[in-house]
Amino acid sequence: MSSTEPDIRTRIARLFVYPVKSCAGVELTEAVLTETGIDLDRAWMVVDEEGEFVSQRELPRMALVKPQLKHTEVVLRAPGMLALHLAVDQVEKPMKVRVWDDGVDAWDMGDIAAQWFSDFLGRKLRIVRFDPEFRRLSSMQWTKEVEAPNQFTDGFPLLVASEGSLAELNRRLVEGGNAAVGIERFRPNILLAGLEAHDEDRFDELRIAADPEVRLKPVKPCARCTIPDVDPATAATSTVVADTMRSYRANDIVGGAVTFAMNCIVLEGLDATLRVGQEVTANWAFA
Repeated sequence: MSSTEPDIRTRIARLFVYPVKSCAGVELTEAVLTETGIDLDRAWMVVDEEGEFVSQRELPRMALVKPQLKHTEVVLRAPGMLALHLAVDQVEKPMKVRVWDDGVDAWDMGDIAAQWFSDFLGRKLRIVRFDPEFRRLSSMQWTKEVEAPNQFTDGFPLLVASEGSLAELNRRLVEGGNAAVGIERFRPNILLAGLEAHDEDRFDELRIAADPEVRLKPVKPCARCTIPDVDPATAATSTVVADTMRSYRANDIVGGAVTFAMNCIVLEGLDATLRVGQEVTANWAFA
């Protein structure tokens, strides 16, 4: 970045972590940054009998599984179910699982947790914890050879969106006679205040005024699947959000896919505490 005055000054409006991949998120006022993103983000994942991950794409009721973070455990609640307690520091047996094309080492969380998910989602499933000894890297095609580890995210440590991008989508939805939607459908980790719609697509780096200072690098527009069309409150599905975005958000950089928000990697600032309200500065990227 340039040493001159930054092009953009904004702040962190909201922070989210998603302890169990594809289940509901937890909104935070502060969060510790690790090399794999926000601490405990996608540390757990639900898999089928073959160890293949499952998500809201095929099981939209996963949106109704709501985690709560406590000091030594994650508590999961879902309609009609007793609470499931997952210890942060306890696992049962090693297991090989798959996230997209990546084979990943994991730890099974046991039969009680497996039965809980199987009962609620109506399929034989298990839940696993990421093995911290395993190193799963983001695609270096996008990171430009920077090693950026992930846990069970789709591919990158952090997802950054802006209030301006959501406002533009909601303007179009309402103009089309549809209800506005919340940012929860897009599952960002960091939501930036204000900004013009999709300014985050054009940033070179983000600097967050934490201690130590955090530097994030946007590396790839986030191609959206069907999950933004799942209502997080009811798990009802439609095609309204995808259809609306398709009219103005097709992105040639990712083969014409609809994109919303930017995947980012961590350049500096490990163990920093991110907080809602912290100043964020950025300069424009120029090809």
